[in-house]
Amino acid sequence: MPKILVIEDEAAIRRVLVKILSEENESYKVEEAEDGLQGIEKVKNEDYDLILCDIKMPKMDGVEVLEAVKKNKTRNSNGDDFWSW
Repeated sequence: MPKILVIEDEAAIRRVLVKILSEENESYKVEEAEDGLQGIEKVKNEDYDLILCDIKMPKMDGVEVLEAVKKNKTRNSNGDDFWSW
């Protein structure tokens, strides 16, 4: 089951994205975060196949989210990516 995380500070846009993705394929498990900090916390605790992230957000913008995710991403000996926090 593909897991998708939507990180978006505007509730209406976040709801629409989650609805569209959920209706696109019933097997998608779609989760949401209302800002970059909340998104990073979710990424620490879960593995996602896709992360959709707004760029302009309070607390932590999308570029900072990307940098934090890339900084803590590691690759194991099989070539699989995983996160280390």
